[in-house]
Amino acid sequence: MNQFVDDRGRGTVATPANRFEKLSVEIDDGALEEITGIDPDFEKTRPKTVFYRDDSQSIISTNSSPDLGFDASLNPYRGCEHGCSYCYARPYHEYLGFNAGLDFEMKIMVKEHAADLLEWELASGRWQPKHLACSGVTDCYQPIEKKLKITRACLEVLTRFRNPVGIITKNALVTRDIDHLSELARYQAATVAISLTSLDSKLASKLEPRASRPEARLRAIRELNEAGIPTGISLAPVIPGLNDFEIPAILEAAADHGARFATYTVLRLPHGVKDIFSDWLDRHYTQSREKVLGRVRDLRGGSMLNDSNFGSRFTGEGRAAEEIATLFRVSAKRCGLNANRIPLSTDHFRRLSPGQLELF
Repeated sequence: MNQFVDDRGRGTVATPANRFEKLSVEIDDGALEEITGIDPDFEKTRPKTVFYRDDSQSIISTNSSPDLGFDASLNPYRGCEHGCSYCYARPYHEYLGFNAGLDFEMKIMVKEHAADLLEWELASGRWQPKHLACSGVTDCYQPIEKKLKITRACLEVLTRFRNPVGIITKNALVTRDIDHLSELARYQAATVAISLTSLDSKLASKLEPRASRPEARLRAIRELNEAGIPTGISLAPVIPGLNDFEIPAILEAAADHGARFATYTVLRLPHGVKDIFSDWLDRHYTQSREKVLGRVRDLRGGSMLNDSNFGSRFTGEGRAAEEIATLFRVSAKRCGLNANRIPLSTDHFRRLSPGQLELF
């Protein structure tokens, strides 16, 4: 780790080489020490988030993965300032020429025309109404959304077309958009899953440094359900040796705040995320590092830290995976959270021309 980087509010300070690039830049800590010795005023400032315009010409992404509950998604941003060191989406940033480490959380691509693109796609005769996941990759309610309101603009379009949407987020900012979400819920066209990883604020502040604290997420669950929006939790990721013992308490707290359903996935560490998460453990939980990584390997056949195979990538395999599954299942049943996620309906979808106003 570079000692000159202020890591407060960041999930990682690592800047790993992009796996698609032949050249990379490595910071020489020794050279920085020499410069500081010569010039006492020299220092690296805290890394600041930079936002870039994303000129994508479409906003709906599709997939054919057999183990996802959706085949179309809407992602207003690429990269995520929440800074979760474990985030499986980090390697996607390498396709943009960035790295999966610090770049992922401080170089954010913004799709400022997302709502216009969405309106055109829904208005097209080629669009077959279906459940849209928002977001399928990076969080649609990360901090910059409070200012830019791109997700809100997209929800306004979805509400006019009455196209169903499933929100997943770890930011309580989602409650800002209760007006649109509750209107969609009237037509069985909206659900929200709050990502809840721990009830321990100290752990959460290290694990998910710029996301809402656990108590704020729990309040969001209550507010959304009271507004008639079916809301539950995604207990993700379950990290053996770190937060797996919290499963019963998390489910109980979610149920106490009105959650309607609960799902879980185990930790995934594709490509460079393995090293980023390992570095995070070394910085914050040095004594537990090998225990946690060892248990992650137990979920992946005993020798790997990741398994990308459909069907096992979200749940793991073997005895360790069975223990987590059993603990979750028993705890969810005890809390009344063993129901399936609320199904969404396309029955009320209406195709409007771009810019067309509703008639009352």
